[in-house]
Amino acid sequence: MDRALVIGGTRFIGRHLVEELLAHDYEVTLFNRGRHPNPFADRDGVDRVNGDRTSWVAIAEAAKEAAAQAVFDTVAYYPGEVEQTTRALSNIDGHEIESYVYISSGDAYGVDEIPKREGETPLEPCSDEQAVDDSPDTYGPRKAEGDRQVFAAAEHGFPAMSVRPTIVYGSHDYTGRFEYWVDRVSEHDRILVPGDGTNIHHIVAVENVVRALRTVAEAGEPGEAYNVGDRRVLTLGETIETIADLLDEDVELVTASARELAQGDIDPSEFPLYNLDPHILSTEKLSALGWEPLDPRSAFKNAIEGPVDPERDPGPDRKEEKTVFEELGR
Repeated sequence: MDRALVIGGTRFIGRHLVEELLAHDYEVTLFNRGRHPNPFADRDGVDRVNGDRTSWVAIAEAAKEAAAQAVFDTVAYYPGEVEQTTRALSNIDGHEIESYVYISSGDAYGVDEIPKREGETPLEPCSDEQAVDDSPDTYGPRKAEGDRQVFAAAEHGFPAMSVRPTIVYGSHDYTGRFEYWVDRVSEHDRILVPGDGTNIHHIVAVENVVRALRTVAEAGEPGEAYNVGDRRVLTLGETIETIADLLDEDVELVTASARELAQGDIDPSEFPLYNLDPHILSTEKLSALGWEPLDPRSAFKNAIEGPVDPERDPGPDRKEEKTVFEELGR
Protein backbone atom coordinates (compact mmCIF):
# COMPACT_ATOMS: atom_id res chain seq x y z
CA MET A 1 0.00 0.00 0.00
CA ASP A 2 1.67 3.22 -1.12
CA ARG A 3 -1.00 5.58 -2.50
CA ALA A 4 -3.39 7.53 -0.32
CA LEU A 5 -6.23 10.01 -0.62
CA VAL A 6 -6.57 12.38 2.34
CA ILE A 7 -9.91 14.16 2.63
CA GLY A 8 -8.76 17.44 4.17
CA GLY A 9 -5.01 17.43 4.72
CA THR A 10 -3.97 21.07 5.12
CA ARG A 11 -4.62 21.72 8.81
CA PHE A 12 -3.47 20.19 12.11
CA ILE A 13 -4.14 16.41 12.10
CA GLY A 14 -4.48 16.22 8.32
CA ARG A 15 -1.27 18.17 7.82
CA HIS A 16 0.67 15.88 10.16
CA LEU A 17 -0.90 12.84 8.50
CA VAL A 18 0.45 13.87 5.11
CA GLU A 19 3.94 14.23 6.59
CA GLU A 20 3.60 10.77 8.19
CA LEU A 21 2.55 9.22 4.90
CA LEU A 22 5.34 10.91 2.95
CA ALA A 23 7.86 9.69 5.52
CA HIS A 24 6.67 6.15 4.77
CA ASP A 25 6.95 6.53 0.98
CA TYR A 26 3.31 7.10 0.13
CA GLU A 27 2.15 9.16 -2.81
CA VAL A 28 -0.57 11.44 -1.44
CA THR A 29 -3.50 13.22 -3.01
CA LEU A 30 -5.38 15.84 -1.02
CA PHE A 31 -9.08 16.40 -1.56
CA ASN A 32 -10.37 19.71 -0.17
CA ARG A 33 -11.98 23.00 -1.06
CA GLY A 34 -8.75 24.99 -0.97
CA ARG A 35 -10.00 27.42 1.67
CA HIS A 36 -6.78 27.11 3.64
CA PRO A 37 -3.21 27.49 2.35
CA ASN A 38 -1.75 24.27 1.00
CA PRO A 39 1.55 23.63 2.85
CA PHE A 40 2.41 20.92 0.32
CA ALA A 41 1.97 22.97 -2.84
CA ASP A 42 5.64 22.59 -3.78
CA ARG A 43 6.26 19.15 -2.30
CA ASP A 44 7.07 16.15 -4.44
CA GLY A 45 4.70 13.25 -3.97
CA VAL A 46 1.66 15.39 -3.10
CA ASP A 47 -1.15 16.33 -5.48
CA ARG A 48 -4.35 18.19 -4.68
CA VAL A 49 -7.85 17.89 -6.10
CA ASN A 50 -10.25 20.75 -5.49
CA GLY A 51 -13.64 19.58 -4.30
CA ASP A 52 -16.30 19.66 -1.62
CA ARG A 53 -16.49 16.68 0.71
CA THR A 54 -20.27 16.67 0.37
CA SER A 55 -19.81 15.66 -3.29
CA TRP A 56 -19.53 11.90 -2.87
CA VAL A 57 -19.11 11.38 -6.62
CA ALA A 58 -16.16 13.80 -6.66
CA ILE A 59 -14.47 11.96 -3.77
CA ALA A 60 -14.84 8.64 -5.55
CA GLU A 61 -13.51 10.12 -8.79
CA ALA A 62 -10.51 11.59 -6.94
CA ALA A 63 -9.77 8.23 -5.32
CA LYS A 64 -9.91 6.47 -8.68
CA GLU A 65 -7.82 9.10 -10.45
CA ALA A 66 -5.17 8.89 -7.70
CA ALA A 67 -5.32 5.07 -7.72
CA ALA A 68 -5.63 5.45 -3.95
CA GLN A 69 -5.42 2.27 -1.94
CA ALA A 70 -6.07 4.00 1.39
CA VAL A 71 -8.53 6.83 2.09
CA PHE A 72 -8.24 8.89 5.27
CA ASP A 73 -11.28 10.95 6.26
CA THR A 74 -10.03 13.74 8.52
CA VAL A 75 -13.00 16.11 8.21
CA ALA A 76 -16.16 14.00 8.61
CA TYR A 77 -18.24 15.64 11.32
CA TYR A 78 -21.67 14.25 10.43
CA PRO A 79 -22.65 10.58 10.19
CA GLY A 80 -24.32 11.18 6.83
CA GLU A 81 -20.93 12.18 5.43
CA VAL A 82 -19.45 8.85 6.54
CA GLU A 83 -22.41 6.90 5.17
CA GLN A 84 -22.34 8.57 1.75
CA THR A 85 -18.55 8.55 1.44
CA THR A 86 -18.18 4.84 2.23
CA ARG A 87 -21.02 4.05 -0.15
CA ALA A 88 -19.44 6.03 -2.98
CA LEU A 89 -15.98 4.57 -2.39
CA SER A 90 -17.33 1.04 -2.32
CA ASN A 91 -18.86 1.42 -5.79
CA ILE A 92 -15.97 2.79 -7.86
CA ASP A 93 -16.04 1.16 -11.24
CA GLY A 94 -12.70 -0.49 -11.98
CA HIS A 95 -10.99 0.43 -8.70
CA GLU A 96 -11.02 -1.10 -5.23
CA ILE A 97 -10.18 0.71 -1.99
CA GLU A 98 -8.11 -1.37 0.45
CA SER A 99 -8.81 0.71 3.56
CA TYR A 100 -10.94 3.67 4.64
CA VAL A 101 -10.04 5.23 8.00
CA TYR A 102 -12.47 7.61 9.70
CA ILE A 103 -11.33 9.94 12.49
CA SER A 104 -13.85 9.55 15.28
CA SER A 105 -13.38 10.75 18.87
CA GLY A 106 -13.13 9.57 22.45
CA ASP A 107 -16.23 11.72 22.96
CA ALA A 108 -18.16 8.99 21.13
CA TYR A 109 -18.27 7.02 24.38
CA GLY A 110 -21.45 7.43 26.36
CA VAL A 111 -20.40 6.48 29.91
CA ASP A 112 -17.54 7.35 32.27
CA GLU A 113 -15.79 4.00 32.49
CA ILE A 114 -12.08 3.82 33.35
CA PRO A 115 -10.60 3.03 30.94
CA LYS A 116 -12.91 3.18 27.98
CA ARG A 117 -12.49 0.12 25.75
CA GLU A 118 -13.53 -0.50 22.15
CA GLY A 119 -16.45 -2.88 21.83
CA GLU A 120 -17.12 -2.84 25.58
CA THR A 121 -17.83 0.75 26.63
CA PRO A 122 -21.21 1.88 25.22
CA LEU A 123 -21.30 4.63 22.63
CA GLU A 124 -23.41 7.77 22.76
CA PRO A 125 -26.87 7.45 21.20
CA CYS A 126 -27.60 9.82 18.33
CA SER A 127 -31.03 11.02 17.31
CA ASP A 128 -31.95 12.12 13.80
CA GLU A 129 -31.91 15.73 15.02
CA GLN A 130 -28.48 15.37 16.62
CA ALA A 131 -27.07 13.76 13.47
CA VAL A 132 -27.45 17.01 11.52
CA ASP A 133 -26.90 19.50 14.35
CA ASP A 134 -23.66 21.51 14.42
CA SER A 135 -23.48 22.44 18.12
CA PRO A 136 -20.67 21.26 20.44
CA ASP A 137 -23.21 19.36 22.56
CA THR A 138 -23.89 16.91 19.73
CA TYR A 139 -20.26 16.33 18.73
CA GLY A 140 -19.92 13.06 20.66
CA PRO A 141 -23.23 11.59 19.45
CA ARG A 142 -22.40 12.54 15.84
CA LYS A 143 -19.00 10.87 16.05
CA ALA A 144 -20.58 7.76 17.62
CA GLU A 145 -23.09 7.53 14.80
CA GLY A 146 -20.25 7.95 12.32
CA ASP A 147 -18.65 4.90 13.93
CA ARG A 148 -21.86 2.97 13.46
CA GLN A 149 -21.82 3.91 9.78
CA VAL A 150 -18.26 2.54 9.59
CA PHE A 151 -19.44 -0.73 11.14
CA ALA A 152 -22.38 -0.92 8.72
CA ALA A 153 -20.12 -0.33 5.70
CA ALA A 154 -17.80 -3.12 6.87
CA GLU A 155 -20.75 -5.47 7.22
CA HIS A 156 -21.42 -4.87 3.52
CA GLY A 157 -17.86 -5.77 2.60
CA PHE A 158 -16.19 -2.34 2.52
CA PRO A 159 -12.86 -2.10 4.49
CA ALA A 160 -13.89 0.77 6.77
CA MET A 161 -12.25 1.38 10.15
CA SER A 162 -12.31 4.03 12.85
CA VAL A 163 -9.70 5.73 15.04
CA ARG A 164 -10.88 7.40 18.25
CA PRO A 165 -8.44 10.00 19.61
CA THR A 166 -8.90 11.87 22.84
CA ILE A 167 -7.94 15.60 22.99
CA VAL A 168 -5.15 16.15 20.46
CA TYR A 169 -2.22 18.55 20.94
CA GLY A 170 0.83 19.48 18.89
CA SER A 171 2.23 21.95 16.40
CA HIS A 172 -0.27 23.64 14.07
CA ASP A 173 -3.04 23.11 16.65
CA TYR A 174 -5.59 25.85 16.07
CA THR A 175 -7.70 25.11 19.20
CA GLY A 176 -5.31 26.77 21.65
CA ARG A 177 -6.02 24.22 24.40
CA PHE A 178 -2.45 23.05 24.99
CA GLU A 179 -1.01 26.44 24.05
CA TYR A 180 -3.08 28.03 26.86
CA TRP A 181 -0.92 26.28 29.48
CA VAL A 182 2.30 26.97 27.56
CA ASP A 183 1.43 30.68 27.55
CA ARG A 184 0.55 30.67 31.25
CA VAL A 185 3.87 29.02 32.16
CA SER A 186 5.83 31.33 29.83
CA GLU A 187 4.26 34.54 31.05
CA HIS A 188 3.40 34.06 34.74
CA ASP A 189 4.99 32.81 37.95
CA ARG A 190 1.69 31.68 39.46
CA ILE A 191 -0.55 29.27 37.58
CA LEU A 192 -4.17 28.90 38.65
CA VAL A 193 -5.24 25.26 38.49
CA PRO A 194 -8.82 23.99 39.01
CA GLY A 195 -9.33 21.40 41.75
CA ASP A 196 -6.21 19.95 43.32
CA GLY A 197 -4.31 19.38 40.08
CA THR A 198 -4.80 15.61 40.09
CA ASN A 199 -7.68 15.46 37.61
CA ILE A 200 -7.03 13.34 34.53
CA HIS A 201 -8.15 13.90 30.97
CA HIS A 202 -6.17 11.61 28.71
CA ILE A 203 -4.61 13.60 25.87
CA VAL A 204 -2.72 12.52 22.76
CA ALA A 205 0.10 13.93 20.67
CA VAL A 206 -0.79 14.58 17.04
CA GLU A 207 2.25 12.47 16.09
CA ASN A 208 0.66 9.52 17.87
CA VAL A 209 -2.67 10.07 16.15
CA VAL A 210 -1.20 10.04 12.66
CA ARG A 211 0.92 7.00 13.46
CA ALA A 212 -2.30 5.33 14.57
CA LEU A 213 -4.11 6.30 11.36
CA ARG A 214 -1.38 4.82 9.18
CA THR A 215 -1.06 1.71 11.35
CA VAL A 216 -4.79 1.06 11.23
CA ALA A 217 -4.90 1.57 7.45
CA GLU A 218 -2.10 -0.95 7.00
CA ALA A 219 -2.92 -3.54 9.68
CA GLY A 220 -6.40 -2.85 11.07
CA GLU A 221 -9.46 -5.04 10.70
CA PRO A 222 -12.50 -3.79 8.75
CA GLY A 223 -15.38 -2.87 11.02
CA GLU A 224 -13.13 -2.23 14.02
CA ALA A 225 -12.51 0.95 16.04
CA TYR A 226 -9.20 1.77 17.71
CA ASN A 227 -8.63 4.19 20.59
CA VAL A 228 -5.56 6.39 20.57
CA GLY A 229 -4.07 8.34 23.48
CA ASP A 230 -0.58 8.94 24.81
CA ARG A 231 0.98 5.86 26.36
CA ARG A 232 1.43 7.63 29.71
CA VAL A 233 -1.51 9.44 31.28
CA LEU A 234 -0.58 12.66 33.11
CA THR A 235 -2.59 14.63 35.61
CA LEU A 236 -3.21 18.28 34.78
CA GLY A 237 -0.66 19.25 37.42
CA GLU A 238 1.95 16.93 35.89
CA THR A 239 1.19 18.34 32.45
CA ILE A 240 1.85 21.91 33.62
CA GLU A 241 4.99 20.88 35.54
CA THR A 242 6.37 19.07 32.47
CA ILE A 243 5.78 22.16 30.34
CA ALA A 244 7.53 24.30 32.97
CA ASP A 245 10.49 21.93 33.08
CA LEU A 246 10.86 21.98 29.30
CA LEU A 247 10.71 25.79 29.31
CA ASP A 248 13.07 25.97 32.29
CA GLU A 249 10.54 28.06 34.18
CA ASP A 250 9.98 28.07 37.94
CA VAL A 251 6.25 28.34 38.54
CA GLU A 252 3.89 27.93 41.47
CA LEU A 253 0.72 25.93 40.94
CA VAL A 254 -2.13 27.56 42.86
CA THR A 255 -5.01 25.11 43.20
CA ALA A 256 -8.55 26.33 43.77
CA SER A 257 -11.88 24.64 44.44
CA ALA A 258 -15.03 25.40 42.48
CA ARG A 259 -16.20 27.64 45.33
CA GLU A 260 -12.93 29.56 45.33
CA LEU A 261 -12.95 29.92 41.55
CA ALA A 262 -16.47 31.31 41.74
CA GLN A 263 -15.01 34.34 43.53
CA GLY A 264 -13.57 35.30 40.17
CA ASP A 265 -16.69 34.23 38.30
CA ILE A 266 -14.80 31.24 36.88
CA ASP A 267 -16.24 27.79 36.30
CA PRO A 268 -13.71 24.90 36.48
CA SER A 269 -14.86 23.68 33.06
CA GLU A 270 -13.45 26.85 31.49
CA PHE A 271 -9.90 25.54 31.91
CA PRO A 272 -8.56 23.64 28.88
CA LEU A 273 -7.67 19.96 29.43
CA TYR A 274 -9.69 19.90 32.65
CA ASN A 275 -12.38 17.30 33.20
CA LEU A 276 -14.14 16.71 36.51
CA ASP A 277 -14.56 13.02 35.66
CA PRO A 278 -11.42 11.04 34.70
CA HIS A 279 -11.31 10.30 30.98
CA ILE A 280 -8.92 7.52 29.97
CA LEU A 281 -8.85 5.45 26.79
CA SER A 282 -7.36 1.97 26.62
CA THR A 283 -4.85 1.71 23.76
CA GLU A 284 -4.14 -2.02 24.05
CA LYS A 285 -6.00 -2.86 20.85
CA LEU A 286 -4.03 -0.31 18.82
CA SER A 287 -0.72 -1.41 20.36
CA ALA A 288 -1.44 -4.98 19.27
CA LEU A 289 -1.26 -3.77 15.64
CA GLY A 290 2.32 -2.57 16.14
CA TRP A 291 1.60 1.11 16.87
CA GLU A 292 4.68 2.79 18.32
CA PRO A 293 3.85 6.05 20.12
CA LEU A 294 6.07 9.01 20.87
CA ASP A 295 6.60 9.58 24.60
CA PRO A 296 4.77 12.56 26.17
CA ARG A 297 7.89 14.55 27.05
CA SER A 298 9.18 14.42 23.47
CA ALA A 299 5.70 15.23 22.17
CA PHE A 300 5.39 18.18 24.57
CA LYS A 301 8.75 19.48 23.33
CA ASN A 302 7.58 19.27 19.72
CA ALA A 303 4.34 21.06 20.58
CA ILE A 304 6.14 23.85 22.44
CA GLU A 305 8.77 24.39 19.75
CA GLY A 306 6.46 23.97 16.75
CA PRO A 307 4.37 26.69 15.12
CA VAL A 308 0.90 27.39 16.49
CA ASP A 309 -1.80 29.76 15.36
CA PRO A 310 -4.78 29.41 17.73
CA GLU A 311 -8.10 30.63 16.35
CA ARG A 312 -9.38 31.29 19.86
CA ASP A 313 -8.05 31.91 23.37
CA PRO A 314 -9.64 29.28 25.61
CA GLY A 315 -9.57 29.49 29.37
CA PRO A 316 -10.36 32.15 31.95
CA ASP A 317 -9.26 35.73 31.54
CA ARG A 318 -6.17 36.64 33.59
CA LYS A 319 -8.09 39.45 35.31
CA GLU A 320 -10.57 36.90 36.65
CA GLU A 321 -7.69 34.74 37.85
CA LYS A 322 -6.14 37.67 39.70
CA THR A 323 -9.41 38.10 41.59
CA VAL A 324 -9.15 34.48 42.75
CA PHE A 325 -5.52 34.98 43.78
CA GLU A 326 -6.57 37.97 45.87
CA GLU A 327 -9.34 36.00 47.55
CA LEU A 328 -6.86 33.23 48.33
CA GLY A 329 -4.36 35.74 49.70
CA ARG A 330 -1.84 34.78 47.00
